[in-house]
Amino acid sequence: MTFPRFEDERGYFSVPFNKRDLQDAGIKADFIQDNQSLSRRAGTVRGLHFQAPPFTQAKLVRVLRGRILDVMVDARKGSPTFGQHCRLELDADSCRAVFVPRGFLHGFVTRQPDTIVLYKVDNDYAAGHDGSVRWNDPDLGIDWGLDERDAILSDKDAKATSWAQFETPFSYQD
Repeated sequence: MTFPRFEDERGYFSVPFNKRDLQDAGIKADFIQDNQSLSRRAGTVRGLHFQAPPFTQAKLVRVLRGRILDVMVDARKGSPTFGQHCRLELDADSCRAVFVPRGFLHGFVTRQPDTIVLYKVDNDYAAGHDGSVRWNDPDLGIDWGLDERDAILSDKDAKATSWAQFETPFSYQD
């Protein structure tokens, strides 16, 4: 989704979140918290992350500075798109955001240094329900546009489980 942006000689004004607009688009999430990340170097990979029930989260993701390739993977057992992914470029200038539904793995790679990403979530974070699937798992076939040797990873993401070993806690019926 793209948010309107009104520009003049001073700069611009936009409304990056309007609950009614989201509801009109079919998004019923009740966001309770904003999270923000700064990635200092291009090639920083964050993901593929998830929160298991009962702390499953939907997210509304946008870039405040820089540019990312945003990726989500359907991890809902029984879904006709289970295991399939969607990729989308987001940047600070476009006023675009992406909605990541509950039951999807989510991650991104930064394309520029000092990239800031803001995402709204609709449920609390719970460390014991946090997980990660390997960003570059060949079974998922995601083209990140990045050589694995150039990826900058956290310890958590470097040790993430494979897609084959991932036992999804998500169901298409939820």
